[in-house]
Amino acid sequence: MQQGATLVFEGMVRDEEGGRPIRALNYEVYDPMASRMLTELAQQTLVRHELLALTVEHSQGEVAVGRRSFRLTVHAKHRKESLAAATEFIDRMKQDVPIWKTPLYG
Repeated sequence: MQQGATLVFEGMVRDEEGGRPIRALNYEVYDPMASRMLTELAQQTLVRHELLALTVEHSQGEVAVGRRSFRLTVHAKHRKESLAAATEFIDRMKQDVPIWKTPLYG
């Protein structure tokens, strides 16, 4: 069956964190564990939702307000699977993958 949906989700750094203005977020990544876990999570999500493809990119280090820190691209047969897969992937990544963000003020 041919692709019917491509979903691209980009996480952008907002201008506040916890109600306080920030200039950037710093992402600390425990590599290579984080890379391995992102790959495993992508494969699990691909199989569970019967996707055609899934790619993920996550920033490391300082990311300024208004810049992209995360991109998830999901290719699926149908819209419904792509939306469910994206939501599940992001929720699990935030819970399980060793990536920590620290707000940079001022």
